[in-house]
Amino acid sequence: MSIIDKALAKGQKTLSEYESKLFLSSYGIPVTREILVTSLDEAIKAAAAIGFPVVLKGSSPDITHKTELNLVALNLKNKQDVAEACARIIGIAERVDILVQEMVGGERELAAGLIRNQQFGPCVMLGLGGIIAEALADVAFRVAPLSARDALDIQNDFKGSKILAPFRGKKEVNRQALVNILQAIGEIGLKEERIKEIDLNPVKITDEGNPVVVDALIALNSL
Repeated sequence: MSIIDKALAKGQKTLSEYESKLFLSSYGIPVTREILVTSLDEAIKAAAAIGFPVVLKGSSPDITHKTELNLVALNLKNKQDVAEACARIIGIAERVDILVQEMVGGERELAAGLIRNQQFGPCVMLGLGGIIAEALADVAFRVAPLSARDALDIQNDFKGSKILAPFRGKKEVNRQALVNILQAIGEIGLKEERIKEIDLNPVKITDEGNPVVVDALIALNSL
C-alpha cells in the first residue's frame, strides 16, 4: 500500500509532516534529512547520526499547527539540548512521535503548494514564506501542468520575488531547482486526486541558493 492508501485506511485527513515529506521526496522534491523516533533515547541517537544542530518536532497526522502548540524546538546543539526538548514535547503531547530533523540555515523563506480550484483544477502556488506568509498573502498561481517557462515566470510574479536574486551577500536562488519543485507539485496535483491541498512552508533557501522543504502538510480527499 502507498503512503496515501495507508493514511486513508486509518481515516486520516492529513499526512503527518514525516509522511508528507516521504511522499514529496518520491517526486524528487528536496526535503530535510530527518529521522522519526518514539523515545528520548532514540531522539538522542538520531540527532547524533544527523549531526548537530538539529530541530525536534512533535509528529502526528492530528497535529497541523506545531509551532502554536509549542511542539517545535530549534537549533539544538548537543545531547542535553535534545533531551530537554524531547522531554518538553512529550510532556505537552504524550501520544506523538518525535521528528529529529537537520537544522537548515538560510534567511530567505518561501511558501509553495497546491490548491484545487473549482474552475481551473489543480493550481500551483509560490510566494513569500515563514510566519508572516498568511499575513502578507504575497503569492502567485499557475494552473497545472506547469511548463518550464510557467515555472520560471511564477518566480517573478509575487511582490517579494526580489529575495530570489542575490540578497544580502547570499547567492541567487537555484532557479532550476525551484522549477523542478513547482513542476513536481503540478504533476502530483494531476496524478493524485486524493490530495486536496499541499502546503510547503517554509521552503528555506540556503546560503548556497538551494531550496529545501523544511515543513510540509498534505491534506487528503476521501474519494
